[in-house]
Amino acid sequence: MSPSTSQFIIPDLHSICPLKDATNPWYKQAAAESRAWINSYNIFTDRKRAFFIQGSNELLCSHVYAYADYEQFRTTCDFVNLLFVIDEISDDQSGAGARATGRTYVEAMKDPEWDDGSILATITHEFRERFVRLAGPNNRRRFIELCEDYTECVAIEAELREEGEVLSLRDYMPLRRNNSAVLLCFSLVEYILGIDLSDNVFEDPDFSEAYWTACDFICWANDVYSYDMEQSKGHTGNNIVTVLMYERGFSLQEASDCVGRVCEYQMQRYLAALSRLSSSGVPRTAVRYIEALGSWMVGNLVYVNPYCSPE
Repeated sequence: MSPSTSQFIIPDLHSICPLKDATNPWYKQAAAESRAWINSYNIFTDRKRAFFIQGSNELLCSHVYAYADYEQFRTTCDFVNLLFVIDEISDDQSGAGARATGRTYVEAMKDPEWDDGSILATITHEFRERFVRLAGPNNRRRFIELCEDYTECVAIEAELREEGEVLSLRDYMPLRRNNSAVLLCFSLVEYILGIDLSDNVFEDPDFSEAYWTACDFICWANDVYSYDMEQSKGHTGNNIVTVLMYERGFSLQEASDCVGRVCEYQMQRYLAALSRLSSSGVPRTAVRYIEALGSWMVGNLVYVNPYCSPE
């Protein structure tokens, strides 16, 4: 079924989320500084600058990284604003153009001496300097690997948009996990907490289940809540609602209802895996990391749909 502009009722995901939201006390100061930092490069047109201001990316950080100290919180604000720059540039590009933009970002993250003369490279270098000061070696390595995956998937998204292609659910989810940048944002949790998890922690079955269900919950929630805005921009192909409508023949409302049911299941799986992990032999730092992903799950909900929040 083709996407429709019909009205639909979004699922009340707050009602199935028992996690508690909080906000960061450094929000106003760090947000103003980070926004001024990005605006100093005059990279946006007036229209995109309006989107940037209205988006309040730093407010998302306040909800999902409520526990971060000032320096770490400021870095998270800088990162989501950097992602906004990459996203806004690539949204107007072909697959080849988006891939070139991604390479600029990745190369600048890898090497502080690399420079193609672009503003994006300069902004990325400045973020990198803040990040590597406190991030551990495992965290830094995984972050760069996720940068590679993110930019490749953003380029694939642009190619699919050019071709008007909608992926199957099986093919869509690996793409969405990466082009959403959720995994990159998860990687900042180690930086904030001052921990550097070993790779074998990520291979623990309970850790892995909690990690992936948290990511998928956020991706599915973001897709259903952003569907209306994305269809107004003609970008509905990269959205779970569209995927479900095409693959399963759902109406818009049926697809939205399906997202609600799946998100409830993902929340239950996350909580069960966290409970098992807490009583297992993994390091306490691993448990704290997974708990912090819960802050992302509920904080993102409050940010993207505050009108349904119990607060």
